[in-house]
Amino acid sequence: MKILVLGASSQIGRFLLPRLRARGDEVVAVSRAQHADADGLTWQRGALPDHMPDAANADAVVCYGPIVALAPWLASGAAPGVTRVVCTSSMSAESKIESLDAAEREMARSLRDGEAALAATCEARRIAWTVLRPTLVYGAGIDRSLSPIARGAMRAHVFPLPSGRGLRQPVHADDIACATTAALDTPMAAGQVIPIGGGERLSSGEMFARVRRSLAVATLPLPVPRWLLGLAAAAIPRARGPISRLDVDLIADNEPLLRLLGVRPRSFLADGACWMHS
Repeated sequence: MKILVLGASSQIGRFLLPRLRARGDEVVAVSRAQHADADGLTWQRGALPDHMPDAANADAVVCYGPIVALAPWLASGAAPGVTRVVCTSSMSAESKIESLDAAEREMARSLRDGEAALAATCEARRIAWTVLRPTLVYGAGIDRSLSPIARGAMRAHVFPLPSGRGLRQPVHADDIACATTAALDTPMAAGQVIPIGGGERLSSGEMFARVRRSLAVATLPLPVPRWLLGLAAAAIPRARGPISRLDVDLIADNEPLLRLLGVRPRSFLADGACWMHS
């Protein structure tokens, strides 16, 4: 297939491109920045929805960019030969719908609206579509959740450890790339929104403790008491949502992932390379 990959320089895209090239697919990778071409891989600069390269000859689209912008571009007829679309949304579409933070509630609403618009557009144009909803993503050092914490701790040699009983299910970006390739090849995955979490559920406190143990430098563990978290939530509005969810389970049911795609994500056994941007 000739596959157009949007968000190709994202953390998931970095793992997907080698997988597609190994399959022998012709890949056109789209990014806001310029990159060097390689065998079977052509880079184009672009961004959804109005600054896209020519996609007239593409057979399939993989999108790791904003899902809300994908449907308008497809509806414009810019990719008339596309018969398959696989894209990512987020489990935040469910977990943040009742957040204490208005911006998080709006993000959750936007994700759900984007999913619905994509489904309607694809069905109108007879395009098979699959949406993957990952939990917390890690693995390439460019996420905005665990990697900044890890790198900050390495610089300061101190690792803050907030207590939390809520379950977490971090998913490696390469496992999402694996699910993407499986979805491209699996007719049963068409018309499905598929959750994808890591292969292990652990408390938020244990998740942070494992990140600390994975670091290449020694850090002093610094437990953060609940009263201090409460003060932070009161003083910093954008912190209210994350702090309020420390005791809330943020997990995914991987049964559809295994049943439809045959993908079994890895456990959370991170090493220091997961937090460094290459």
